Amino acid sequence: MMKRNLALLLAVATALAACGKTETRYEDVRPVRTVVVKPDGIATTASYSGEVRARREAQLGFRLAGQVVERYVELGQVVKAGQPLLRLDGRDVALQQASAKSQFDKARMDYERAQQLRGQGFVSQTNVDAAKVAFDAARSQYNLSSNQGGYTVLKAERAGVVTAINAEVGQVVAAGAPVVKIAEQGEREVVVSVPESRVEELRKAASLTVELWALPGKRYVGKLRELAPDTDPITRTYAARVSVVEADEAMRLGMTANVRLPGDESLSGFTLPLTAIYDRDGQPKVWVVDGKTSRVSARPVQLAGVRNDVVLVAGGLKAGETVVTAGAHLLHANQLVRLAESQLSRK
Repeated sequence: MMKRNLALLLAVATALAACGKTETRYEDVRPVRTVVVKPDGIATTASYSGEVRARREAQLGFRLAGQVVERYVELGQVVKAGQPLLRLDGRDVALQQASAKSQFDKARMDYERAQQLRGQGFVSQTNVDAAKVAFDAARSQYNLSSNQGGYTVLKAERAGVVTAINAEVGQVVAAGAPVVKIAEQGEREVVVSVPESRVEELRKAASLTVELWALPGKRYVGKLRELAPDTDPITRTYAARVSVVEADEAMRLGMTANVRLPGDESLSGFTLPLTAIYDRDGQPKVWVVDGKTSRVSARPVQLAGVRNDVVLVAGGLKAGETVVTAGAHLLHANQLVRLAESQLSRK
């Protein structure tokens, strides 16, 4: 009887203990990075930074190999067409020319002698023809060596400014290797790199504006002259050359310039990292964090454009709201979030 009562008491105690327990549920909290939206004036015009270059640039090199013995110009010097730039050691060329001259004189005398002997009937016409062939070959070789004598001096083909010198006195250069770079005087251009998403916009632009970093406020009219057919293998951008209409002396080679496309520069909005945007059903959205509950809700936004890794938001947000900038693709509506450790450490 006592054993039966004891078992009954144990059963009742176990049931009561089970009834007293409450099931604990744990909610998944996602770590995210956020940013507080601040009012910012955004410009819908694209702007590309580049370098002022000459319309025509010539890479000059010697037509034959040799050692540089004289340099006549300095970097940045203005030169005229035909002005000497560098000179090679011409002793070997002079020896070749003297040898070719001797061969030419001998072949000429042999040909003249063969003609005289043919007139006297001592040799056949075949001998005369062979002497003529040898004479023509010697004459060609002599003319070639004479021309090479002039190749020892490198001259400017057009007037311009020396922008690079890649050889010094005593250096041995190969035939055809660029040793002097000359930027021709006159037209000026700005070379910029354009992302593939903005190529058509640049191509169709009716007018372009060029501004110099050294002369703020001064603007020039630009016109797209050349657009590369393929991207740069490293930057994955297209090289474009924008001609500057009526460039003046203030626009010097190598200056930093900005090329701007036309657009509405007075638009107000916000800038956010590109990672803050996620696209569902063709509608760009962001996750907005509730400051009281730390839960997120999706918010459709209107975009004004993209600049590299920054997106321009023209509508859908208010100043002071907190937006998720990293981890957006892992969230769902009403998700509980917390700041990532890396962001907490900077607070």
